[in-house]
Amino acid sequence: MSHRKQPERAPRAPLSGPGPPGPRPDDDALAIPITDWLDLHTFAPTEIVPLVEDYIDEAAALGLKQVRLIHGKGQGVQRELVRRTLARHSLVLRFADAPPEAGSWGATIAWLVASRDGVGSADGVGSADGQ
Repeated sequence: MSHRKQPERAPRAPLSGPGPPGPRPDDDALAIPITDWLDLHTFAPTEIVPLVEDYIDEAAALGLKQVRLIHGKGQGVQRELVRRTLARHSLVLRFADAPPEAGSWGATIAWLVASRDGVGSADGVGSADGQ
């Protein structure tokens, strides 16, 4: 019986906007350029919640008002994790399925407040359109 050794993960830099990413102590984060969409297909379910939380924080800090989280259609595990995270995030005004041309129920669109500085309204925080 042979045992396969799991490959070691290289240390990763945190999510960041423009400019070089800064290290976070005791963090194993991946440097991801912040755009108005994030494809979650390559991430494990255990990585989704902190990743989405950090992504929303960074996207709002950059002034993005709307983002698309691509979780895939599959069995709905990633979708449920994404939506549960969005529902409790203070910077999310609302969220809904993406339109058909942008992924349909395989992606979720989230509308954001501008930043934690109080810009924008918190009306409808965590509401899912049509749900």
